[in-house]
Amino acid sequence: MADRRDDLPVLTIDGARFSDFDGFTREFSRLLGDYRWRGSLDAFNDILGGGFGTPDHGWVLRWLNSGLSRSALGYEATVRRREQLLLTCHPSIVGIIREHEPDGDGTGHGIRLELL
Repeated sequence: MADRRDDLPVLTIDGARFSDFDGFTREFSRLLGDYRWRGSLDAFNDILGGGFGTPDHGWVLRWLNSGLSRSALGYEATVRRREQLLLTCHPSIVGIIREHEPDGDGTGHGIRLELL
């Protein structure tokens, strides 16, 4: 009886093609056809489960030159990336909604927030 892993589709990325997280997102996005992953780790988790250009019922991620990626995507690099995200993140859900409220110059999206 054949091992089920032998029947799985193989998607390949190459660690020699990137040296940081942004490069990893571009390299991994090559696998996704029309979908572009923008680096959200929650979205990455969803993508691994199938859909979004990846097979729905299991697959093999073949990572060539993976040793080159260890420091680029390791713990320290992840901490630096998260710290960088903190500098640009929205302070609250309400703040995000308020950015879409109508304003005098017509650039808002017309969302009116009512907090009761």
